[in-house]
Amino acid sequence: MSVPIPELESLVFLPYLTPEGDVDPKWAGKIGVYGIFDQAQVLQYVGFSRDLASSLRLHLVRVCDRCVWLKVFTVDKPSRSLLIEIQAAWWGNQACSDPDLWEQPLNCLPYMNDQERQQLAEATSDREQDQVRKDIARRLEQEIMAKLAARGVTFKPRFDPKRKNAGILDLKTS
Repeated sequence: MSVPIPELESLVFLPYLTPEGDVDPKWAGKIGVYGIFDQAQVLQYVGFSRDLASSLRLHLVRVCDRCVWLKVFTVDKPSRSLLIEIQAAWWGNQACSDPDLWEQPLNCLPYMNDQERQQLAEATSDREQDQVRKDIARRLEQEIMAKLAARGVTFKPRFDPKRKNAGILDLKTS
């Protein structure tokens, strides 16, 4: 017995955040496919997850300004092939313009300002280079936290401190 694939257009738009400033707790531990939309309700990303709440939080932290509306289809039995099939159907002829932005930890080095670029170039030891990269990651972390606060987000994301030495902001999910 196969599950019919719902059309993305037939699903109702849901607000990305609850009035309490978090993703809806009903998505915790749920398996499904989701479409993320911006303020104008233009599709930005289609993903699937075995824990929708966790994935939605990751996307919100990575791409805060584009996570405004949501469409979700949940399944009771995990089937990777079904989830991939739904994801492909929802994308249709489109493609995600920057999947790494949505799916990978943030590499902070492309966001260096001129002063940071100079500090990194002048660092003579691995330790000094690690410190500069960590400082860049911390600056971007503060910018992300400010954007989340401006959106009224109440959960506190935690970034892996060990990855900051490499200039990477990677969320800790546990």
